[in-house]
Amino acid sequence: MSGSWQAARWVIERDLCLAFRNRGQLLHPLLFFVIVTTLFPLALTPEPSRLRDVAPAVLWVGALLSSLLAIEFLYREDAQDGTLEQFALSGRSLTWLLFAKTASHWLLAGLPLALMSPVVAYGLAVPPAAMPAIVAAVGLGTIALSLLGAVSAGLTIGVRRGGALLSLLTLPLAVPLLIFGAQATARAIEGGNMAAPMYFLGAFAVLGVTLAPLAAAAAVRISLE
Repeated sequence: MSGSWQAARWVIERDLCLAFRNRGQLLHPLLFFVIVTTLFPLALTPEPSRLRDVAPAVLWVGALLSSLLAIEFLYREDAQDGTLEQFALSGRSLTWLLFAKTASHWLLAGLPLALMSPVVAYGLAVPPAAMPAIVAAVGLGTIALSLLGAVSAGLTIGVRRGGALLSLLTLPLAVPLLIFGAQATARAIEGGNMAAPMYFLGAFAVLGVTLAPLAAAAAVRISLE
């Protein structure tokens, strides 16, 4: 068991080091999130009441599209340099190693989106009291998105220009996250009870942690054959 934990820690540390060496790839989804959500007030109206009405949809569509940009790079470099094949042949649990990779991906892509969401929400006239709830909702949502994207990315390994296929696989499955995430954000803005949509987001995250690494490992094995 200790060997599995050490292997997972090595994978996470390796991915973090590689990401900070290539900061452009790290910042790209975050900048996309900020730019896309900033364009809506310019295109619609600066009126605070209207911006608050569209804020949940803008935040979650922006977070979803930004996550897709980041997911495209999840396995690409490891597939090109043979790291994924080494994982499969190492004798360690491929499921566990891919779960570690997904965890590092969330730390690099999902967590920054969640922490950036209050800044974006402030530009959409969201009251400050709703900011902690928005961070929690986006954090839970991006966990589920990262796990879901790990499965889709595994299926598209080796596909030339697989970004479009990755989007086609991920977006339909992410619709429930979009619905409940936007609902949770809307209730946070209104000061209402957001327990029900948060429970659903938490359930999606738990379900993803339980099943997505197994599906991702199966997808990677199929793609490597």
